[in-house]
Amino acid sequence: MKIGLFFGSFNPIHVGHLIIAQHLVEHSDLDQVWMVVTPHNPHKKKSSLAKDYDRLHLVNIAIGDNPKIKSSDIEFSLPKPSYTVDTLIYLKERHSKEEFVLIMGGDNLSTLHKWKNYEMILNNHEIYVYRRPSYDLGELQFHPTVKIIDAPLLEISSSFIRRQIKNKKSIRYLVTEPVYDYLDKTAMYENLLSKL
Repeated sequence: MKIGLFFGSFNPIHVGHLIIAQHLVEHSDLDQVWMVVTPHNPHKKKSSLAKDYDRLHLVNIAIGDNPKIKSSDIEFSLPKPSYTVDTLIYLKERHSKEEFVLIMGGDNLSTLHKWKNYEMILNNHEIYVYRRPSYDLGELQFHPTVKIIDAPLLEISSSFIRRQIKNKKSIRYLVTEPVYDYLDKTAMYENLLSKL
């Protein structure tokens, strides 16, 4: 099986993430997409990050019963901060028969050369890159393992959603209805952002 790994903080997951994942399982050779919830991205501040299992729970709620998109907490048990190359090695050991493809936005491709052991990632895995407006893809777009995908994009970010919540503005339609209902009921982000 060919599995696309869509890494992210998903803080929180929004419809833009889901549109990309669904587009890739429908319009590429991927059999499934795994949304890999990252405990702590080494390039992001941790202060505004909701708890790991809360974010994983939101991903599960957002996916619902879609058989082609799964959540993964694989990085929860790995050393922190999480480095993609280490996760890929670990996954290959545990799922030796599966082929893993990395999914990333064009903004990440342009900084891939700063990642830990990025050459190992490039040489051992295909990378499916969805374009991001106003980001130059850089030289790595021409690497033989990089495939550029034109997925429908929404200019939505998790940080924008957190700002909306902090400013007591609605996030309806930016997240799926079940996620909206859960966040409305639990005030998860209101409690987190009030401490910042």
